[in-house]
Amino acid sequence: MSDISALWEAESIAVIGASERPGALGRKPLDYLLRYGYKGRILPVNPRSPEILGVPAYPSVKDAPGPVDLALIMVSAERVAGAVDDCVAAGVKLAVIASSGFAETGEEGARLQDEIVAKARAGGLRIIGPNCIGAVGYENRVLATFSPLFGAESVPFEPGTLAFVSQSGALGFGAASLALERGLRPGWVVSTGNDADVTALEVLRELAAVPEVTGLLGYLEDTPDIGTLRELAGSGKPVALLKSGRTEAGGRAAASHTGALATDDRVLDAALRGLGIVRVDDIDELLDVARVFESERRPTGNRVAVVTTSGGSGILAADAVEAHGLELSALEPRSKEALAEIVPAFGAIDNPVDITATVLSDPSLFDRSLDVLIADDTVDIIVAAFCVMAGPDVEKAVNALSRAAEKGGKPILVARTGADFLAPDAPRDLREAGLPEYPTPARALRAAAALWEVSRPRTLPDAPRPGTVPGPGAEAGEPELKRLLAEAGIAVPKGRIAENAEDAVRAVTEVGGTAVLKAVVPGLLHKTEAGGVEIGVTADTAPEVHARLAALGGQVLVEELIDEEGEGVELIVGVHTTDLGPVLTAGLGGIFTEVLDDVGHRLLPLAPGEGAELLAGLRGARILGGTRGRAAVDIEAAAELLHKVGELVQDWPAGFALDLNPVRVLPKGAVVLDAALGFEAPGEAGR
Repeated sequence: MSDISALWEAESIAVIGASERPGALGRKPLDYLLRYGYKGRILPVNPRSPEILGVPAYPSVKDAPGPVDLALIMVSAERVAGAVDDCVAAGVKLAVIASSGFAETGEEGARLQDEIVAKARAGGLRIIGPNCIGAVGYENRVLATFSPLFGAESVPFEPGTLAFVSQSGALGFGAASLALERGLRPGWVVSTGNDADVTALEVLRELAAVPEVTGLLGYLEDTPDIGTLRELAGSGKPVALLKSGRTEAGGRAAASHTGALATDDRVLDAALRGLGIVRVDDIDELLDVARVFESERRPTGNRVAVVTTSGGSGILAADAVEAHGLELSALEPRSKEALAEIVPAFGAIDNPVDITATVLSDPSLFDRSLDVLIADDTVDIIVAAFCVMAGPDVEKAVNALSRAAEKGGKPILVARTGADFLAPDAPRDLREAGLPEYPTPARALRAAAALWEVSRPRTLPDAPRPGTVPGPGAEAGEPELKRLLAEAGIAVPKGRIAENAEDAVRAVTEVGGTAVLKAVVPGLLHKTEAGGVEIGVTADTAPEVHARLAALGGQVLVEELIDEEGEGVELIVGVHTTDLGPVLTAGLGGIFTEVLDDVGHRLLPLAPGEGAELLAGLRGARILGGTRGRAAVDIEAAAELLHKVGELVQDWPAGFALDLNPVRVLPKGAVVLDAALGFEAPGEAGR
């Protein structure tokens, strides 16, 4: 048993601050442990009572017979430090501090919290909390909590396979109660409060190692640790997270385009997507995903077949397939031929397959249609949508769906649009058959998309290696940055600094006779807006242009003119650092970067193929592939450039913001036309 796993495996629990007084928080854990049949040793701690609720009590946890696997500290904030000292002296390895009055109250509370955590760590004691409601492990009936959920008259207590971990105790146990009401069965519910020591992610990582867990669900308020996220993603267990704070300005407002576009929330979305962790937006969605995580059936692709008794449900399902990034299967020709022999003439055999309400008089329609879809190799997921079916009709549909799921091994989700009173036993029967059920097609498809997200094959990137090679200094300008890019195998225009007007004439001739001249001025990022760029400069016009640009206060760079015919597409590519690590941003660029705001983000390092995936996910991806008579550009070269940029900055120190805008992607190749570098002040990286 690890220190953290005592939350669900503890064989002895001390309740520090135990009380016999009705309604006291210190009484509730004792009530629950006794009521729900905890088999381990219960050790109430109260210096004024030799016995509480018929259980021998002790003046201090140091006086309780050891070993003590888990301590639940339920005393006032000013007495917590003493309780922690006692736990350390008693050799306790894990304590849940339920008490409030710490970092959530302000600076003084934060100082007290830091002191207690430092004291605990020095003594080998891990802390859950403070300011948390505790934890429950259903299998071993470990109820180290005062949540009112377990004081209700009737609470389902059948151990399940879902693990809920929440920083907010009230929200976590509230979600658990809704899960129980909807027929879901959590096996573990843990709140971590202020996350002062053990974090919610650490608990999820620990639960991922429990063989019986089929799904991990979390609610987070703090920015997650990327290292723990990577470990969690690598566990092989499906994970869904509800992270609050989407509307806050999570990222700093940097001068570079990249920092302005890559808010922390977008970065977190990208990081979770890259790791195969589902991010949800509310409790309802978290529970919908939990339902599909209860089943161990996994799709091998994202192609969906919809079978329905209602044309309307089929249309809504088809809309939801596309909205959630899934694909509506075209079905094999032999499947359509078989369905034509099964489905009534007034139904539909093109996906969605509408078997119509005729199923009420001929229940075999479900069986036979499902057999065809199960055997179709173009189908990875089946969604069965039916409406207002009652009693025996629902039972027959459930039996058909259950047989199909067992026969084919493909995940089948059910959208049953109709009140429970029409078929009171349907939720239980579907749950027992391992068939996730939803009230609407859209919710079923949203869950199907989450299931594919955690199932699709992906190569996770290696963790970033420690920095060994320093990046350029804060004073590095465009010429030095382009030298570094060229050394990394990234194409840049041929060019050099022109020292004076005469030298500018020579430089223009060297790069082919028609050039681009740029002002290289420290701090000048938006050169075009400042009049610092001149395109199409010839030897005749070079002296005048050089003089004008030099007057802006810096050097003048002369470069060859790339893509004179205008065949390419401009991208922005950049990297900046965040609390999660360095993040690469790429999207449609040039002068309309902020206007279009069509960018994607990926945490570095990139996994193989991740650059191409980012580009394919842009709203304007079709522009890269050629549209309205324009030639397709070299997407492969653009993706390769993203990977090379990621490798180049691998060892640069935190706080930098590299902005490559524009990057011109040509029918053959990709070239960085402009490069700028900025640095945050110390302590600002990732804000």
